[in-house]
Amino acid sequence: MDTSVLVFLAAPFVASLILTGIHAYLGVHVVERGVIFVDLSLAQIAALGATIAILMPITGGDPHAPITYWISLAFTFLGALVFSTIRARHARIPQEAIIGICYAVASAGAILAMSKATSESEHLKDMLVGNILAVSWPEVGKTAILYGAIGAFHYIFRHKFLAISLDPRKAEAEGIPIKVWDFFFYASFGFVVTSSVAIAGVLLVFCYLIVPSVAAMLYADTIGRRLAIGWSMGTVVSALGIYLSLKLDLPTGATIVCTFGIVLIIMAAMRPLIHREIPARAHQMDQADHVHGRTR
Repeated sequence: MDTSVLVFLAAPFVASLILTGIHAYLGVHVVERGVIFVDLSLAQIAALGATIAILMPITGGDPHAPITYWISLAFTFLGALVFSTIRARHARIPQEAIIGICYAVASAGAILAMSKATSESEHLKDMLVGNILAVSWPEVGKTAILYGAIGAFHYIFRHKFLAISLDPRKAEAEGIPIKVWDFFFYASFGFVVTSSVAIAGVLLVFCYLIVPSVAAMLYADTIGRRLAIGWSMGTVVSALGIYLSLKLDLPTGATIVCTFGIVLIIMAAMRPLIHREIPARAHQMDQADHVHGRTR
């Protein structure tokens, strides 16, 4: 591969690594909470905010204007507030139902807003699959600083975040205010989603969040091992997806999404073989130890 091509792909690849790092971690929480589509819903709410912002004279129709980002973030915070208040142990309406409704309404709202904008089809495409190849080094730097700060925030308060995700009843018994920390979780999540959608689009952000976590659950039970598997998978898939999109002249975001799906299928197909092989090896080692003990 030509050196100039590698230089061109460096920023998108580093951006994909940053996305992998934060989303694979947040994905562990999302999967444990059972709110699988919260990322998709928040991402769509962020996209709705950005679409409405583009229609405002203050943005001049520029989707990359700073004010567009802040309006999009405000919409995301509103969604975070809603999601943090609907969680209840004996709620009549499941939380996933509310999340799905928010996604559908946000999607329809974005389509209605785009019908009043110029080049709406191109904007819709950018919202769905993004344009990660167009990311610049300044964007990568800002994203890294923001995600680093959010990662530090989650690390400092990791016991509270893990408690309300893994065992909310125990967390409530320990006196942790669930709704308050739920809002902190979804608000920080909103920062990540708003920035990620601007770079990678709704579908790719969803894949970075859910697919590595689901794949990791096939092979690991502990949080540390899940993160290791998720980060490894995200790194490999990002590199492979970018390479294939360049080699086959395909849209990068959609190519990475499909690569995630293919790799997940392969990992799921290999799991029975690997799990069958591990007990067999353990049994052989036990037999060898038994024979060795008798000969002594």
